[in-house]
Amino acid sequence: MSVNIQDIQEPIIGEMVEFEKKFRQFMKSNVRLLDNIMGYIVKRKGKQLRPILVFLSAGLTGEINESTHRGAALIELLHTATLVHDDVVDDANYRRGFFSVNALWKNKIAVLVGDYLLSKGLLLSIDNDDFQLLKIVSTAVKEMSEGELLQIEKARRLDITEDVYYEIIRQKTATLISACCSVGAASVGSSKDTIARMHLLGEKIGIAFQIKDDLFDYGTAEVGKPLGIDIKEKKMTLPLIFALNQATWMQRKKVIFMVKNQNENPKKVNEVIEFVKNSGGLEYATEVMNRYIKEAREILNTFPESEFRTSMDDLITYVIERKK
Repeated sequence: MSVNIQDIQEPIIGEMVEFEKKFRQFMKSNVRLLDNIMGYIVKRKGKQLRPILVFLSAGLTGEINESTHRGAALIELLHTATLVHDDVVDDANYRRGFFSVNALWKNKIAVLVGDYLLSKGLLLSIDNDDFQLLKIVSTAVKEMSEGELLQIEKARRLDITEDVYYEIIRQKTATLISACCSVGAASVGSSKDTIARMHLLGEKIGIAFQIKDDLFDYGTAEVGKPLGIDIKEKKMTLPLIFALNQATWMQRKKVIFMVKNQNENPKKVNEVIEFVKNSGGLEYATEVMNRYIKEAREILNTFPESEFRTSMDDLITYVIERKK
């Protein structure tokens, strides 16, 4: 039986409805242009996995309160700021099937909008003395930037080992999911030990989430990102790293040359995809993903049974079963 987002939200549905209203208020501006852009951003938001994680983590470890709502808003504000800036960096015209902010309002405005969202998040925390939440989320944003830069540095030489790969995805993807779980726990006054356990739970979920994303690059399903896009962008993903480790010196040299110099040629990209498939790269990555999911469940099961724990378990299932 497949899990959907509506089922996962069941125990926090009231909180999510309330959050929608509050979040729109948090984003308000007296500058009409900015307010129009904020309205556009709110309208095109995705599945809201991150606020869901914050509320489920808070419910799992205590009583959801106003601090939880502010924590979820802080995560969304800072995460949205990074996405707006990412689209400028990547020169991307679309995000989740909608025009990006820079496509509609140009780069200069998009950068300023990202700065505005960042400062709104900082002020929301400072005005309410949510310093612990601010520290958790600021650390995550710092690590996300470091992860992106480490990936860019390594893409130049394509010399990524499996260990470096895990470090990149821990920083790039898992750190924000860890922050969601930590913020949820911290917002309800949890102990340091509980916050640390929730952080580790988020990290395991986040790494599995990214490996699933890597696997989409080799599939034929319609997943919202083109087939082989990671290869075209010279990203060394787990299936490719594994396949290269199994290859002969000559094979390895040939594949790295194709990724580095022929990544715009669809025929060569398909050759790399076939090479990875034939080397067992997909099976290996799936096995690793399932190991992280198992470890996440082991941490989750250290918490008492509740509807929040059930929903969090469903969310873990969703991460590996999602189609995009």
